[in-house]
Amino acid sequence: MIGMTLGEVAEIVHGRLSGADPRSQVSATVEFDSREARPGGLFLALPGGHVDGHSFVGDAIASGAVAAIVTQPVDAPSIVVADGRAALAALATAVARRLPDTLVIGITGSSGKTSTKDVLAQVLQRLGPTVAPPESFNNELGHPYTVLRATTDTRFLVLEVSARGIGHIRELTRIAPPRIGVVLNVGSAHLGEFGSRKAIADAKGELIEALPADGIAVLNADDPLVSGMRTRTAARVVSFGTSADVRASGVTLPVQLQVSGEHQVANALAAATAALACGMPLPDVAAALSAATPRSKWRMEITERPDGVLVINDAYNANPESMRAALRALAGIGRSRAGHTWAVLGGMAELGAASTAEHEALGRAATELGISRLVSVGESARGIDHGSRWVPDADAAIALLCKEIQPGDVVLVKASRAIGLERVALELAQ
Repeated sequence: MIGMTLGEVAEIVHGRLSGADPRSQVSATVEFDSREARPGGLFLALPGGHVDGHSFVGDAIASGAVAAIVTQPVDAPSIVVADGRAALAALATAVARRLPDTLVIGITGSSGKTSTKDVLAQVLQRLGPTVAPPESFNNELGHPYTVLRATTDTRFLVLEVSARGIGHIRELTRIAPPRIGVVLNVGSAHLGEFGSRKAIADAKGELIEALPADGIAVLNADDPLVSGMRTRTAARVVSFGTSADVRASGVTLPVQLQVSGEHQVANALAAATAALACGMPLPDVAAALSAATPRSKWRMEITERPDGVLVINDAYNANPESMRAALRALAGIGRSRAGHTWAVLGGMAELGAASTAEHEALGRAATELGISRLVSVGESARGIDHGSRWVPDADAAIALLCKEIQPGDVVLVKASRAIGLERVALELAQ
């Protein structure tokens, strides 16, 4: 974070200093996990479902935090505010306004945001200091948190933006207005909340509407709902896809990327298009893409055991499009190996009325791709059917797999985050 005094921070967030010297300097990041508090930083105390951050203010101060941003009195240097999240957003907005030389790039889409962000950040790092969110920090908490990690030395600020409703992305872009906006796709993720793919497209397009006239919109030419967003901006539009301004040819599995799955080609194209828009020469982009590695956990994370079993942990999250992409990757990897292919699938959340049909379609897709063994886990996955073996929970899945998988088999584990199937993948990978 850029340096400022506690007095300045209190004024920005409309807070009241308590037991703190307004002249004290803030020189490190703002953290909402007291274990991450650093000397010179701030601690944001948030109430949670299981614990209240105010109980850990003392720990943060002991770790060197200058003060805590709180919503109730504490016996420590603090800035008392009405709303902690609103204070974080206000502080991030002020910091972004003080970084005129930092190029802000926003990335959105129904799937692939985190993988694309990870690749683009690694590519741009070759041009200059780059800040990007850890993991999937892309909502009203993670977005400003990431902005506050930028300093005056930051050349590129790569931000994921997500939405659970109309207007959410618009609010995030007001914190750190982007000059480049990347839209990957419009799929079925959160269909239950939005009601239709058109509504999802309306929400994702808010990123493009936020671009200035001299900005650049990077749009997926293979997705009609995304390519149609070009009418929503005065910015220059650059497309990526199979027949676009930036495209891939001769795509096979594996590709010259250090990430797995044919769907990663589109993510790499999006990252390449954004990097070219930032002024990076094409040969340098190609070299950087080839060197980029997976950074965020449980996304097509591959482990090969000593006995030759390959475990693909893609259990961070799931929607119909990412499920089918993972199944295609499993089938592709399986063709080069002697063993069976196993798809261990949990339910896909937030699909609303489309849930039953989408789960049934997933089972059909696995069959059509020739997946050898299909295991569905939990009540929400019962609809997958199509020859699947249903088990009630992760423990039952572990027991079944440990008994039946053989050397040379390939096992994909994937489900919506709330299902918690990462435990299955982690257990199998040992």
